[in-house]
Amino acid sequence: MKNSSKKIISGIAIAGLGGVCYAWLNFRKVKIPSYVTVVENFDAQQYMGKWYEIARFDFKFEKNLNQVTATYFLNKKGVIEVHNRGFDDKENKWKEAHGKATFNGEEGKGALKVSFFGPFYSGYNIVMMDPIYETALVFGESHDYMWILSRKKTISEEVKQKYLNYAEEKGYDISQLTWTKQD
Repeated sequence: MKNSSKKIISGIAIAGLGGVCYAWLNFRKVKIPSYVTVVENFDAQQYMGKWYEIARFDFKFEKNLNQVTATYFLNKKGVIEVHNRGFDDKENKWKEAHGKATFNGEEGKGALKVSFFGPFYSGYNIVMMDPIYETALVFGESHDYMWILSRKKTISEEVKQKYLNYAEEKGYDISQLTWTKQD
């Protein structure tokens, strides 16, 4: 009887460990939506530095935030670190989030996955960017996530319209964008 109890407990432990491994691997997987084409010849080093958020689809973690910036840098281990910062107008205080980003597939393409919560990753797909890395249009892994970013606190009307038109063509409801105040 003791041997069969040990076998049952061992079987449960192995199945549980397998389930944990399966869940961990799935949390790390991020699908690139079929309607998304990311930028080619993406230079991660050139993308590093501070970006101002021009617009976004509002979601829980950025609710009421203005003066939002995202700063990317490579740490000593070669991992892209992400520091997001914004001012909560309702609570009258700064909020920050720190995470990491890795390539979602092959390096050299603008498909990244970002994690702010341990093994849970979200898609970060750079779909449009000017050649000198001054502005970027980023889609998440669904139509619920979109950002317009710039190295400066504003973008030209021409670039804004170009990004909005592209997003609309890809099925995004641009009327739902929140325009971030940077001053």
